[in-house]
Amino acid sequence: MGRWISIVLVLAVAGTFAWVANGRVQDLAKKPDRLGAGGSVPVEVAPIERGPIEYRRTFTGTLEPRAEFVVAPKISGRIQQLNADLADRVTRDQLVAKLDDDEYVQSVAQAEADFAVAKANLAEAESLLGIAERELRRLEKLRERGVASESQLDTAKADQLAKQAHVTVTRAQVTRAKASLEAARIRLGYTKVTAGWRDGDDERVVAERYVDEGQTVAANAPLLRIVEMNPITAVFFVTERDYALLGPGQLVTLRTDAHPGAVFEGRIARIAPVFQASTRQARVEVDVDNSGLRLKPGMFVRASVVLDRVEDAIIVPEQALVRRDGRDGVFVLEKDGQSVTWRTVDVGVREDKRVQVTGEGLDTRVVTLGQQLLDDNSAVTVAGGAKGTAQ
Repeated sequence: MGRWISIVLVLAVAGTFAWVANGRVQDLAKKPDRLGAGGSVPVEVAPIERGPIEYRRTFTGTLEPRAEFVVAPKISGRIQQLNADLADRVTRDQLVAKLDDDEYVQSVAQAEADFAVAKANLAEAESLLGIAERELRRLEKLRERGVASESQLDTAKADQLAKQAHVTVTRAQVTRAKASLEAARIRLGYTKVTAGWRDGDDERVVAERYVDEGQTVAANAPLLRIVEMNPITAVFFVTERDYALLGPGQLVTLRTDAHPGAVFEGRIARIAPVFQASTRQARVEVDVDNSGLRLKPGMFVRASVVLDRVEDAIIVPEQALVRRDGRDGVFVLEKDGQSVTWRTVDVGVREDKRVQVTGEGLDTRVVTLGQQLLDDNSAVTVAGGAKGTAQ
């Protein structure tokens, strides 16, 4: 029991000494006359500047092709010839692949023969119709003279109608045979696979090749992926804080690790009207000139955008800002260089470690180090012994 009492006494004495020491430290902090010669507080200052300042944000993003599509055959078959490979340039409507067409050539030949037979049948039917019509007219004249009977005339009319119906049927057969021939020719045309697109540049690049010559592919199986490289699209995502400050046509500068020191320029082309639910961010697309093809889809980029700019601003170092009683402010060095005045300010655009401020009496220099020891009208000593003059 005696040992425990000794421990408690020791802890009580240590706590008392700590309390007294803390009080002394706080007392020294409240008495700046003890921190500098002549009752002044040593501080560091920086000039208040006037000039332009920008609020610039840098976003990370990815390069994407402005347009791309996959070339695929509409029919199945064996690849007889492949005219494009990875990284090759292709022009609009260029033939990039050819499938084995023997079967389709024969289909066209058969369709042509069926079409010829249908036309011959139509010619025969039209000839028989002509004979039936002449026979009907002859019997009508004989009937008028009372030579032909009514039954003979009825028989001739029935035969004429039958021949007329046969002509109608054979004409339909000709139309069907012609359509079958056109379909066979279209299928034969499908054996020649072309890279066709409507808008954009007349030349694009093969980004991927999926097959080799001699390989048998199914209908709509991908052969090549073709992309448009110029212009290229940079894509990044922004949060709600920056969304309202962006707009189409805004200038964007881009940098990539693939080309150190190089700066590429583009302009915002499209901004998504909705935010992604999973990330609460909106997609921004930037059109970038890529006439030299130095930028490639899939590259990582850093996109810098000036979101706000003030041409004539009052600028102070960021470390000069002090917050007291819920207000932002700075300590301004008086013209005599021996005292400071507290000035409340409104903070505007921030650029690196520089801040735009607005307020009254911001015309000399501001304290950047030692503010925690200052009050309004405190005496100061500028670091280095200089009294300081107005800038």
